[in-house]
Amino acid sequence: MQITTTVNGRSFTGEVEPRMLLVHFLRDVLGLTGTNVGCDTTSCGACTIHLNGESVKSCTVLAVQADGKELTTIEGMATEAGLHPIQKAFQENHGLQCGYCTPGMVMAAASFLKENSKPTEREVREALEGNLCRCTGYHNIVKSVLAAAVALEGVVQ
Repeated sequence: MQITTTVNGRSFTGEVEPRMLLVHFLRDVLGLTGTNVGCDTTSCGACTIHLNGESVKSCTVLAVQADGKELTTIEGMATEAGLHPIQKAFQENHGLQCGYCTPGMVMAAASFLKENSKPTEREVREALEGNLCRCTGYHNIVKSVLAAAVALEGVVQ
């Protein structure tokens, strides 16, 4: 099937198999390997991206469902000026260990912080409960999201 979608601000038109998952479209067709495949069952959140501004797990969305939609992946978060404030907060607060879950965590955090710009620690933990990290105790991930919230104050998103 032919689809047209905008990914990180760039338009793409091409053929995809009707059964191709969005995560595989991003990784295998577009070469955007920051979106990770962790479980294929929506359990881990490593494949989290934004679809029309909403956080989704791309392992349970078909590529054809992205037709006519706008996608943002971890590669689309940074700009020429540098890292997105959330990425920077993860870097500065050691919010990663192996880094495998980090793109999904950043994308989930970005979506959450659009809805709640001044979260509590508990709210951050609840918001990220659909994203698993097998390396950390989540302390520095939560710390990173809270720091990002402060850094984003006054920044137009």
